[in-house]
Amino acid sequence: MSAQDLPLELRRALSTVARVPRLLVASDYDGTLAPIVSDPAKAHPHRESVSALRALAGLSGTTAAVISGRALRDLAALSRLPVEVQLIGSHGSEFDVGFVHAIDNDAKHLLQELQSALSQIAADNPGVTVETKPASVALHVRNASPEIGHRALSQVRLGPACWFGVQVTEGKAVIELAVVQTDKGTALNTVRHQAGASAAVFLGDDVTDEKAFRVLSGPDIGIKVGPGESLAKFQVDNTEAVARALAFLLEERRTWLAGASAPRIERLTMLANARSVALLTPDATVTWFCHPEPDSAAVFAHLLGGPQGGHFTIEPERPGLPLSQRYVDGTMTVETRWASLQVVDYLPHDVAPTRTDLTRVITGDARAVVTFAPRPEFGQVPVSLEARTDGLRVHGTNDPIVLRSLGVHWEIVTDGTHESARAVVDPSKGSIMLELRCGTNDLDPAEIDEPDRRRNAERYWSEWATQLTLPTLKPDLMKRSALTLRGLVHVPSGSILAAATTSLPEDIGGVRNWDYRYCWLRDAALTAHALVSLGSFTEAEGFLGWVHQVLETLPGPERLHPLYTLYGETLPPEASIDQLPGYAGSRPVRVGNAANMQVQLDVFGPIVDLISSLAHAREVRGITHPTQVLPDPDWELVRAMVAAVQRRWQEPDHGIWEIRGTPRHHVYSKVMGWLTLDRALTLAQKFDRETDPAWAVLRDTIADEVKVKGWNDEVQSFTAAYDGTDLDAATLHIGLSGLIEPSDPRFAATVVATEAELRSGSTVYRYRRDDGLPGGEGGFHLCAAWLVEAYLLIGKRSDAEALFAQLVDVAGPTGLLSEEYDPVAERSLGNHPQAYSHLGLLRCAQLLGQPVEAALV
Repeated sequence: MSAQDLPLELRRALSTVARVPRLLVASDYDGTLAPIVSDPAKAHPHRESVSALRALAGLSGTTAAVISGRALRDLAALSRLPVEVQLIGSHGSEFDVGFVHAIDNDAKHLLQELQSALSQIAADNPGVTVETKPASVALHVRNASPEIGHRALSQVRLGPACWFGVQVTEGKAVIELAVVQTDKGTALNTVRHQAGASAAVFLGDDVTDEKAFRVLSGPDIGIKVGPGESLAKFQVDNTEAVARALAFLLEERRTWLAGASAPRIERLTMLANARSVALLTPDATVTWFCHPEPDSAAVFAHLLGGPQGGHFTIEPERPGLPLSQRYVDGTMTVETRWASLQVVDYLPHDVAPTRTDLTRVITGDARAVVTFAPRPEFGQVPVSLEARTDGLRVHGTNDPIVLRSLGVHWEIVTDGTHESARAVVDPSKGSIMLELRCGTNDLDPAEIDEPDRRRNAERYWSEWATQLTLPTLKPDLMKRSALTLRGLVHVPSGSILAAATTSLPEDIGGVRNWDYRYCWLRDAALTAHALVSLGSFTEAEGFLGWVHQVLETLPGPERLHPLYTLYGETLPPEASIDQLPGYAGSRPVRVGNAANMQVQLDVFGPIVDLISSLAHAREVRGITHPTQVLPDPDWELVRAMVAAVQRRWQEPDHGIWEIRGTPRHHVYSKVMGWLTLDRALTLAQKFDRETDPAWAVLRDTIADEVKVKGWNDEVQSFTAAYDGTDLDAATLHIGLSGLIEPSDPRFAATVVATEAELRSGSTVYRYRRDDGLPGGEGGFHLCAAWLVEAYLLIGKRSDAEALFAQLVDVAGPTGLLSEEYDPVAERSLGNHPQAYSHLGLLRCAQLLGQPVEAALV
């Protein structure tokens, strides 16, 4: 017998309840875990049930309990269940073996009288036995003849059961008299409260179990064992079926918690247009797709929830691994190829601003299976599908969603909550086009034919890429990094995403899972700076316009938050999507980011540095008029950033790494304050802009303080903050920014100390200190890039080249980089693709591609 022998509706219900954040699995003992036998002392549980309960109790967010009518001591001795499974005896009144000591003297006296009365009844009725428990006495008639059993039970009902202070519980061939409150429903609720359970599963066979079934509600599941009427929603035949149900629940729960078949992060490939992004797995599953904006809720969250999170899958009918996946050169179009099948994916550009579209084209000689399983709002909204001659309509969503799929015949299936569509297609008779359209009910043909739409989308990217001045080192990879950064630009608003995803873990199975789908002032400025260095100015100009709009909503520039939504609004409170198990079981899945409310005083520096680099690049391009090289709005923004530094530079902050702890005087933040003033003064001098004499004084004051308070003789390095000896890769900016000369021995010492403390093989960690969060993290690609630049500044070119080569090697097969890398497990970590990582890679290639003398400038 297998789990497939369980009723289909029960399996569906167990599969659903297995996906709640915190689950309680509780069961009766006799007649449920163990078969009913004539000798209660020989009622041993099924080995499979014990194994399943033990395993369930060992899972994260899962509590297992047995609530029995037996005395707790007897239950523990007979069941031999491990300590991980909570045992509750005496019909829910006995939670621990010392319980008897809590009974007052009156109750003890009453208990003795009950024992005497029931013993006398048993003596007068052959086959009747008495079981004494810490707070009750039970009369068993299981081994008596029916006539004698009925007589004995009647004597109890008409006698001791009527005494004041006695609580009566009747079950199969047993009546129990207690001197305290006994109720399996109350016990179940107590355990539920202690465990903080989101849902409970309770299994029982007896009349006494009905009290537990009565308290179940919502997502809870009650399973009655054996025949008879019951309040339970489901029923199974016997204790063997209980073992199968527990085993099935265990497997479903374990699979959900582990994040079934999570694709390696570095193998994910990003699609993009001017305002949307999506991610594909190596086998062409749409694993991440949000609507209406990249920072909105996901329609497909397979990446964080497996198939139940929503996906759009195309695969050969005859199973096989894809032979390749690649970008069409110079574009964001992706081709995935099997032996006789190819799928082309891209995000069209010719759609209304309220729409998010995805086009998928299937060609080849092999039949393909298409599965369309949208799960809007991270799967929190039940959806149904309607098959039409020209495609599918999705019902149950706030925003309309359709899939145009002319000529495709769909089969609609349900898991009890959501519907999915499945179809087998044959592209040998002509290409199959699937057009997902979010934000419209329109299933009519597009105004432009698909080949032209694809050409338009690809031309958008290729024409932009051909205008770039790319590094000569690894030019194809650098082009891909540039396109990736451009793909993270949200053109309608001017903002720039830090990454395309949320909650890809910094530690597999851990809690360091953050939402990076927003615009950080620092990250966006650095991304725009990188694109300016390649010859593209429009992204920087759009971002600076976005910053102006944000500033208009604030009382002063010093009140800038570290990050905003893509349209420059304050983020909603950080929250968890408990329905999703997370990537490879890494929970919680977060939306929003509490760093929004932190103090990060370094953010002003990258903005002014961007304006400085943009002005320089305009000059190089041949623009000569001062107001065109440094327009008035840009200069006003410089002045605003300087004013912010003047007002707040002496405060402690949370720093670039957004430590969720006590603010400190971070060296990097002070350096960025210095950089703000230094670049502002340089711009003013070059373009004849008026400044306050206090700017130069403050610049020197900050520099002097950092040189004194930031240096630590004990560790022979500049440190993370004034008050400690811990190191931080960001402190390398004391030399990278120019605050001290690269020839200063203290900078070389800092590079050596950073290498010794923070570098591990091909990666560099941000820091090694305890940041108050459990678990670890990988090394940061951006930190490795900083060390490459530092190596060059102190004349260690061979070390710089070697580390750069290692950084290149960890890029995924389509050239994308996540935030972090685990040098031990040799796998990528963190959100993907990450702007920091790609801008760092580009910077390294630019420096290493220059002549030695130029690279040192």
